[in-house]
Amino acid sequence: MLFFGIGKSNAQNDGASLPAKTNLPATTELWNGFYLKLRFSDRWWWYQENHYRRRNSLDNRSDFVGRMSQFYNRFGMTYMFTDRFEVTFGPTLVWNYSPDPENPEFVNSVMEPRFWHQWLFTDNVGRVKVLHQFRFEHRFKRDNDIGAEYKFTNRWRYKITAYIPLNKPKMENHTLFLAPSNEFFFESGRHVQNIFEENRVYTAIGYTHNQLMLFGGHMWTYGPTSTPGTYRNRHIIRLNVMYNFDLRGKRKPITRDFQY
Repeated sequence: MLFFGIGKSNAQNDGASLPAKTNLPATTELWNGFYLKLRFSDRWWWYQENHYRRRNSLDNRSDFVGRMSQFYNRFGMTYMFTDRFEVTFGPTLVWNYSPDPENPEFVNSVMEPRFWHQWLFTDNVGRVKVLHQFRFEHRFKRDNDIGAEYKFTNRWRYKITAYIPLNKPKMENHTLFLAPSNEFFFESGRHVQNIFEENRVYTAIGYTHNQLMLFGGHMWTYGPTSTPGTYRNRHIIRLNVMYNFDLRGKRKPITRDFQY
């Protein structure tokens, strides 16, 4: 509420000088992800994500894979307070690649370290499983420009996801499912120009098979750029694999939740 109040106040004071809103043409990307959950005990899990992301060429906004974008690695420990509430925390290492690989003024890649933690609430609405995810990231970022300095920002995320079984009465083994989600991103910090960072709307279709889950689909994103009044949007194809392994010797098919 404080963030929104500050934003509203600034808009009222500076409304006369705000630039006209401009939407850039859409760009395209391809994200490939691997998710791993290792269960040590009734309460503790190891959580891991590895992502290989590409984006369109400079001269072709529709080719999805023309340039390298990110190599993304998230790790964490999960503690389950109840079957409907868990907390995860840990480090993240991201390599951000040059926006123009042929430009000598950019370094090829820079590392972005983060610390993250999240709350995950699970609920059921009839046969549909609903997840509320609150994720908090503390990031040290820098541009790919040679000599650029690191800047610290905080990112605040909320995502709601519905898991809709298509061939079963509920989410269980051998379930074909649809998973629409909507996620909002906000930033804070003295280097932040716009509190609102991005909105992501993603619709995935997937299938569960024992400890393995395959899912993918289309994601559309919308948010401001570093130029005031200018907004970008992206069409992203996401293809993912998740593996859930129980080290207690009680291996069971995935039935509870999955995050992406």
